[in-house]
Parts: sequence; structure tokens; C-alpha cells
Amino acid sequence: MSLEHQHADQKSLRKITGSTADWAALAADCVCFANASGGCLRIGIEDGESLPPPGQQIAPELLDQLRRRIAERTVNVQVAPEVVTAANGGSYIALMVARSAGVASTSDGRYFLRVGDSCRPVVGDDVLHLLNDRASLPWEALTSQRRPVSAADAAKVADVLAQLRASDRVKPGVKEKSDAELMAHYGLCDDGLLTHLGVLLVGTANDRARLGTAPSVQAVRFDEQGQKINKWRWDDYQLSPIELLDAIWQEIGDFHESYELPDGLYREKLPAYDRRVVRELLVNALVHRPYTQRGDIFLNLYPDRLEVVNPGRLPLGVTPQTILHASRRRNDRMATLFHDLRLMEKEGTGFDLMYDVQLSQGRAVPVPREGPDWLSVTVGRRVPRPEVVKLMAEADAKYQLRQRERITLGLLAAEPEGLTARELVARLELPAVDALRPAWLGRLLDLGLVQSIGKTQALRYFVAPGLLTAAGLEGQTTLKRMEPHRLRALIVEDLTRYPGSASGDINRRIGPEVPYRTLKRALDQLETAGKLRHAGQSKGRRYWAVPDA
Repeated sequence: MSLEHQHADQKSLRKITGSTADWAALAADCVCFANASGGCLRIGIEDGESLPPPGQQIAPELLDQLRRRIAERTVNVQVAPEVVTAANGGSYIALMVARSAGVASTSDGRYFLRVGDSCRPVVGDDVLHLLNDRASLPWEALTSQRRPVSAADAAKVADVLAQLRASDRVKPGVKEKSDAELMAHYGLCDDGLLTHLGVLLVGTANDRARLGTAPSVQAVRFDEQGQKINKWRWDDYQLSPIELLDAIWQEIGDFHESYELPDGLYREKLPAYDRRVVRELLVNALVHRPYTQRGDIFLNLYPDRLEVVNPGRLPLGVTPQTILHASRRRNDRMATLFHDLRLMEKEGTGFDLMYDVQLSQGRAVPVPREGPDWLSVTVGRRVPRPEVVKLMAEADAKYQLRQRERITLGLLAAEPEGLTARELVARLELPAVDALRPAWLGRLLDLGLVQSIGKTQALRYFVAPGLLTAAGLEGQTTLKRMEPHRLRALIVEDLTRYPGSASGDINRRIGPEVPYRTLKRALDQLETAGKLRHAGQSKGRRYWAVPDA
């Protein structure tokens, strides 16, 4: 099994020895990791393997050669190679690559970035995007206002420090630090001066306004015709981003509305917007925005959805198609502080949480969109299939499902006829069908909550019919996902009426929405079973039904 992923890669020992040595490629790989989150290059393990060849030995002088060659061919890249002996007795080089403080490049001026398990070149406008994301000194660490710590808002300082000391995510040793040490630990001050992050979170309103890019928020409610009917503003910089979270939630009445869903003799209340989802959307807008770019955060409230629009694009290497799995921090210190204050989930799990909550409540998953200089995320308010709520609640209560299992079950429950493996992979933004098991399907098949039918291209997953019936989610069978035995029966009936037909004509009459491969597979199965015969080859092939004896 390969060990290659976002933070690890493998290379053959031949890449750095003898006539097959490729130092330029190795330098590019190091730049990839340095511009991402750092990582480890395991040199001496072949692709697709998890161990080096038994008995493989590493010459000690090769480590010095690695340090020298990489230093000659890269800029802003720091590496630390060491020899590791594997369980089978073979040795390999573990080349640790540190995350660079600035932008790393090869010595000939090329830029690369690690995305998933691949190394991608950064060219064109993306170079500027990378330079903005990876400044040599992060925006949050600057002290350009020269404001002393004593100029901070004392009430905000006391509140933040009290929350940190009360948090179970902060280590005991950190809690024991003095106030000044704790502020320095979280990057709120540096050498007696408030950093930009410090001004943003514990500074005064005037100092926040002078930053130029401190967040201001506008919330606008629209009616069915798209006309503005109400508006809220938080643009006086009185509140820090931490305080904005609670203020926005409390002041917007839409967030406190709820639906009543029938549940037997009782009625269950379901919030119009789950607080966890709204909180995560606001945290993403406040923590992951580029603070070198001006612009308001907009909360657009429509009758059927909430749209949060944030200035700035996604970090380089993250796209709307990979946002569920990719993770890039733009403001490290701020993200760490919000995590330790329990205001956000750990890195890379925020969208998982929103998927989980939305699907468990019978709603559509969040939809991200990216523009030239903005990012929006839309979540639905309405519950198109209330029955899904009951199904998800009962399944989770009985089996204590994991988060990814709930997400997968929720996607399948929203489609009573199921999804093909490829459709499910697309919904989960996965690279291949192999990634479904075991990570996302988990125990669903073993527990009988999900069933499958077909193989390879025709493989389809669906919620167990008994669960759908109990929840009132039965759906009408469509031609596209018709059960194989029903499709075969239709083919026999069609050929009884129209003997000597070509497969394309059969497909057209039964329904063009039936994939041709599915129909052809059914024809072959019927012929093997002796239910029909054919004459001719290729495009001249014609079919006849065989009468029962």
C-alpha cells in the first residue's frame, strides 16, 4: 500500500544515485512541500510499496550530498534527512521538509505546490496568488501600528484570556503562563507591541478601523422577488471578530425561526438554520479571509437559503471541487486561537461538519462558488424531504454512526433509488471509486443500512428498502435506475412487438435515459439465458425474442 498523500511522498533511491539521478525533480518536490504544509519524502521506497527492498543500505555520505544539492537548487527550503531502518531490515532516507516562512522556489525561478498526493507547478496569475498567500512575514504578525500592549481594550483582553484558561483545548502548561506570556504565545503581541492580530481581537475600535481590512459585516434579507426588505450592519469596528459571532447570531431573527415536523402524535422542531452551520460559515469568513484585501462580508438571506459572500478567493491549491478534503490555513495564529477557544472545528473538518448537519436534517449540502475576488457558500433553509430526518436520527441512535457514515447515508437517503458509485464519488468530491471504502461507506453495508447492486461501472448503492419504507421515503422507479429484471422484461416485451430490431432502436423505444451500456448488458444476459437470439455483427446486429417452449 502506498504511503503518498498531502504530507508524504515516495521516491526510488535511483532518483539520487548514479546516472539516473534527477536532482531537479527532487528540488521541485521539496519546493512543493515547503509551499504547502511541509512533509516527508521517503527516498528508497518504490511507488506503490510501503517498505524499502529488504537489505537495502544507505551510504552515510548520501545525506550530506542531499543537503548540499537541495540547498544549491532551491530558495527558502529547509530539509533534514535521516536514515531509517524499516521492519524488513531495509533502510531508506526520511527527508523532512519544513513549511517555508516565505515563498519557496527552485533556484531557476520556478514555483510548485503540493496538492493532495501530487506536485503541481504554479504559473501565470497563480504566482501572484501564492505570493499574497505566503508573504515573508504574515499580516497577522506585523506591528506596523506601533501600538503598545497597554493600548489594548482591557475588557477584551480579560475576556479572551479568561476563555483561553477555561478551555479544555488549551494545555495546562499554557494556562499557567502570565497574561503577557499568554498573549505572546497566541501572537497577540510581539516585543511589547500589539500585532495586527492583537489589534483585531483585543484592540480598540479606532485602532481596528485604522487597520483598513478589519472585517465589517452586512446582512440583507430578500423577499421571493429578490427585493431587499431588511438590512443589518456591523461596520463601526466596536466588536472584535470573536464578538461578531455572537452578535450576528443574536440579532438576525431568521436564525431563531424553526419548522415543526410531524413525528407520530407529536411534532418535532427543526431550526431554520442550525447554529453549528451558521457558526462555521461565519468562522470561515472571519478566519480564512485574506486580511490584505478590503471588502465587506455579506450574509444574503433568501426565503429558501443563506448565502455568505466573503472577499478573497480560496487559498491556492483549494477549489470548490476539493474543499471537502483539502485544507490550507491562511491565518495560522488566528485559526489556532479560534480553535482553542472552541469557536471552530479542527483544521479540515469544518465542511465535514456542515455536510453532516445539513444532510442529517434532510437539507442539501453546502454549495461553494468562487469568483475573481470573492468566495460564496450557500446553505439551504427548507427541508424538501422531512422523512430523511427520522431515518437519520433512528439510524444514528441505534448504531452511533461516524460522521462520514452519516454523510454518506444522508446523500443516499436523499435519493431513494440510490446513486451509482461514480455519482456518489462525485457528490463526495473523491478522486476515485476506491476511496469510498472503507473511509466513507464505513460500516453501512455490514450494518445493512446500505445495500449495493451491480459491478464495476454499474455498481449502485442505495438505502435498504425496509428503512425507506419505514421512513416513508419510497420513490418511484425510473427508467434510468430500473431494476435489472424489470429492464430485461421490458426488452423481451419490446422485441415481441418489434422483432428484428437493432439495439439502438430498442434503447430509443424503451427510453433514451437508460444508459446504452446497461441495455447492452441486459441483452447479453437475455441471450445467455436463451430468452432472445441475434443475427448479424456490429452495426448490422438484430435481435429476436425466443418464445417460451
